[in-house]
Amino acid sequence: MTGPPLIAIFGAAILPSGPSRSLLRRIGYGLTAARAHPEARVLCSGGVGRFGPSEASVMVERLLADGVAPERLIADEASLDTLDSVVVASRWSRRLDAGGVIVCSDAYHVPRIRLMLGLLGVESAAGPRLPGRGGSSLTHWTKMSLREGLAIPYDLAILLVRRRKLAAEAGLAS
Repeated sequence: MTGPPLIAIFGAAILPSGPSRSLLRRIGYGLTAARAHPEARVLCSGGVGRFGPSEASVMVERLLADGVAPERLIADEASLDTLDSVVVASRWSRRLDAGGVIVCSDAYHVPRIRLMLGLLGVESAAGPRLPGRGGSSLTHWTKMSLREGLAIPYDLAILLVRRRKLAAEAGLAS
């Protein structure tokens, strides 16, 4: 029998002025999912970038301030990119015997995350998010969508070449 889903919030930049708008949106999506699934654990994933603390620590701090119980939170401060975060989410999903992963990220990012989770054998669902561009400017949305278009084949190639190693890291049987 599987348990509640794992809610995974995927990181975004910390700027010199603090969390980026993308990170704040993603935290908001995670908070909405956490409220909808009060029994679910919440994985906050993102390491230290160019500025400030880790993305995960900022997520944890904000979620605690919004009333999410500390025992529900898992901080992944080691992941430095989406692929790292997907492997960690896969590992935690198996460890918790979770009923899949609820992916909390921007709409342009979710398809790549879900594709990689699927290749690692983990069921997933898109988490709550704002409609359309989710508050992103057209310039930001276009830039990030083009980036995702390049990142998908890149990450798929890595997964195909390193599938056994990544599967082992994610907790899959060899």
